[in-house]
Amino acid sequence: MDVFDMLTLIGGLSLFLFGMSIMGQALERRAGGKLRPLLGKLTTNKAAGLLAGLGITAVIQSSSATTVMVVGFVNSGLMTLKQAVNVILGANIGTTVTAWVLSLAGIDSGNVFVSLLKPSSFTPILALIGIIFYMFCHNDKKKDTGMILLGFATLMFGMETMSGAVSGLRSVPAFQELFVTFKNPVLGVLAGTILTAIIQSSSASVGILQALAVTGQISYGAAIPIIMGQNIGTCVTAMLSSVGANKNAKRAAMVHLSFNVIGTVICLTLFGIIKIIFAPAFLDEPAALIGIAVAHSIFNLLCTVFMLPLSGALEKLVIRLVPDTKQLETQEELDERLLATPAIALERCREVAVDMAQLAVSALKEGMASFKDHSPKLAASIREKEEKTDHYEDILGTYLVRLSAKQISGDDNAEAAKLLKLIGDFERISDHAVNLLGSAEEMQGRGLLFTPTAVSEFETLSSAISEVLDLSLTAFLEDDLGAASMVEPLEQVIDQMKEQMRTRHILRLQKGVCSIDAGFIWSDLLTDLERTSDHCSNIAGCIIEMAEHKMDLHGSLREFRDDNEIFQERFKVYARKYTLS
Repeated sequence: MDVFDMLTLIGGLSLFLFGMSIMGQALERRAGGKLRPLLGKLTTNKAAGLLAGLGITAVIQSSSATTVMVVGFVNSGLMTLKQAVNVILGANIGTTVTAWVLSLAGIDSGNVFVSLLKPSSFTPILALIGIIFYMFCHNDKKKDTGMILLGFATLMFGMETMSGAVSGLRSVPAFQELFVTFKNPVLGVLAGTILTAIIQSSSASVGILQALAVTGQISYGAAIPIIMGQNIGTCVTAMLSSVGANKNAKRAAMVHLSFNVIGTVICLTLFGIIKIIFAPAFLDEPAALIGIAVAHSIFNLLCTVFMLPLSGALEKLVIRLVPDTKQLETQEELDERLLATPAIALERCREVAVDMAQLAVSALKEGMASFKDHSPKLAASIREKEEKTDHYEDILGTYLVRLSAKQISGDDNAEAAKLLKLIGDFERISDHAVNLLGSAEEMQGRGLLFTPTAVSEFETLSSAISEVLDLSLTAFLEDDLGAASMVEPLEQVIDQMKEQMRTRHILRLQKGVCSIDAGFIWSDLLTDLERTSDHCSNIAGCIIEMAEHKMDLHGSLREFRDDNEIFQERFKVYARKYTLS
């Protein structure tokens, strides 16, 4: 093997790793919408968690990425440690898919139809289809499909390039002696661990092993321990990702390591016993590509079969390895580890935004209630909710901007843009809640009172504000266009109510039945409530414009109002419902 073969090997390895990376990213974007429902299956049910881990790993082609994602889930409080154990077990099975795909390169037959199964036969066609999709299609999903095909073609081309570069090693004595050394199971496990720890992907290291297998110098006796070691090496990524995380997240990473170490020890012991007692002849035979895929699958399946019934014991083990401390730990609402899987990260952003929206609406309603039933407990609740919504806006805004910079699908990008727009309106609603509380506290502190007529008007306006808040919240939570379409006519009625109430207040001032000091508070109160309804209108308008794939909020609202019989009818209904007495 000369220097040119070495350069070819390096180039092939680079293409192989690059192809695997872009194919995994494109697969994740393409299946982003399907990854989200899998979150709902991450229950304490072992089978559901196992299948979810298997499915996610099969899609993103990396058990390391899945485990890092699980560490992020646990750190965010999105998943319990018990759920994480089952998902990690499933991820180890899902990672075997890549080896089976790569084993197609080892097909050797004179039959035309069988030969068509070889990647070298159909990869050029896939590459052609992929480049057409990527360059000439404007639809994001078709572009991602093109990237998947191009990534697969690049991966297989890199695999074949590596195989061709190392084929000359079959006659090199030093190479033969190297893999004779690896027949020592412990050294084989160590080699597999180090290689995988360096490239941080068991799927990629299995692919490299399959490429080397074409030399015919790697026996099954040497390959099997290397495969065992690869499962330990892949834990490095998760362990690194747990640095700085809370205790349960560290435990999730430790589950991955413990599972693979224990599984390797058990399987290595069985392998040693079988090798010593029975000395199977196939262990000295050259390993084939499909044979490596089979060995990889059997090993991971055996480990899962051994450990799944003991998942509870595994959970207790990692709790002892990473014990609780007296220091109070907080969970992160949005974990950076989730950015590795943008579709899941976006779903987490939506869940946090939902919490924020519900807090803001609740705070505003409590703010209105503070005029009637003011108490220190209610005041503390309003201020606490406002502080939380401020915090949510800060972290969500930063996180969504970082998420938008990732390569995500068009639908996910639109969802991220929608959330960025909405969180500002919900945060402002909570600010108005604190303003209302301040007005109520000022009235109480100064002993001011509204007239009975003003109280009656305020109760009518409060009812209208409560309804517009509920409609806008429903529109956001459920993407309910029906609820969204009812917000704007009610908002217009609230605008009219504000002007009527301001005019009536001036008349009361002129008659001397209302104090000037109470009048200032009345004016602030009306402004806060009217602006709250404006933010509700923004929220509903955003839901409508995103559903119609428009980016002009005010234009959408004008179109909805102008010459719209449905709008006029709803406006009349709300005007009758909230007539000031």
